[in-house]
Amino acid sequence: MFKPLLIALGVLCTTLALAQTAAPAAPTVRLRGTIERVDAMTLTVKERSGEVITLVRPADMGVIEVVPINLADIKPGNFVGTAAMPQPDGTQLALEVLVFPESARGSGEGHYPWDLQPQSTMTNATVADLAAAPATVPGGQKLTLRYKGGEKTVIVPANVPVVTFKPGKEDEKALLVPGARVMVTAQEKDARPTALRVLVGRNGFAPPM
Repeated sequence: MFKPLLIALGVLCTTLALAQTAAPAAPTVRLRGTIERVDAMTLTVKERSGEVITLVRPADMGVIEVVPINLADIKPGNFVGTAAMPQPDGTQLALEVLVFPESARGSGEGHYPWDLQPQSTMTNATVADLAAAPATVPGGQKLTLRYKGGEKTVIVPANVPVVTFKPGKEDEKALLVPGARVMVTAQEKDARPTALRVLVGRNGFAPPM
C-alpha cells in the first residue's frame, strides 16, 4: 500500500521537478494498523489492508498517546477534530471526536476530505454550540463547529469514540510494543519509508481517527 501510493504520487512530483530547481518533498501518508515488531531503528506495522510495512524509526519521531474520554467531556469552546460522514441534510455524522489539548488549538483548522472511510471528511474547529442530538440519535450530541471561513453541524452518536492526546515520547518503550494499535504518519526519505509521528493507544486501544 505504501509503495504503490508513493509511486503514483511520485509521477506528479517528477513532473513538477522538471520546472523547479529543487524537487518537492515526498508526500506523507497515514498508515493504520498494529505494530508487528519494533527495535531501536525500525518500526514494523501490519496495516489495515494486511500489508506489512517496515519503517525507519528516527530519533526525533513523534509519539503521541491517544486516550479515551467521555462524550460529556466535550465542552463549548473546545478545539476538536472529528472524522465524519456527510449526510443528505447537510450535517456530518461523526465517526470519532478528538478533543485537542489547548496547546494544539488551531491544528489543521478547516473542513476537508479524510481517508478513514470512503467519502469521509475531517473538521478541525471550535465548538461554538453544543446541544442534545435529534431524537433519532438517542444520547448523542449536536455540535456546531466553527472554523475560519465556515461552519459545520456534527451529530455525535453516543457510541462514537471520543479521545484526547497526551505526550508519549517519554513512555514510548511501554507504548510502542507488538500488538499496539497505531496510526503512523510516514514519508519516503532517502528511498525508505520513514515514520514521522505515531499515534498509539495503550493496552490495545485503537486510535479511531
